[in-house]
Amino acid sequence: MEVKSNRNIVYSCKYHVVWCPKYRRKVLIDKVERRLKEIIIKQTRKQNAEIIEMEIMPDHVHLLVEVDPQYGIHRFIKNVKGTSSHILRREFKHLTTRLPTLWTNSYFVSTVGGAPLSVIKQYIESQKTSQRQ
Repeated sequence: MEVKSNRNIVYSCKYHVVWCPKYRRKVLIDKVERRLKEIIIKQTRKQNAEIIEMEIMPDHVHLLVEVDPQYGIHRFIKNVKGTSSHILRREFKHLTTRLPTLWTNSYFVSTVGGAPLSVIKQYIESQKTSQRQ
């Protein structure tokens, strides 16, 4: 398992994140799609996160990203969505006429990687037993 570290934490926190434009409108195409990718890459670097994979569909965004746990996935997504909405709505006026906001308030997030839950549970349960021996 590959790990990262900051001054006081060694971590491996990878997340699959999905979010959609308001009303699931198919507006993430052509120039908007290309510009959104640039913005996400720039914001990810600013937040010392790492994009593992990214795919932008016409009506939703998939992001596989590693984020420092001290920064947090919620703050990361809030920053990416807020910044991208502001920039895209300023640069592409058609995004302001059909949508009151670019993104929905919600998003999906799931942790990925590492050992299966059953293996980790068994490892933790076995710690006291192995310490006694």
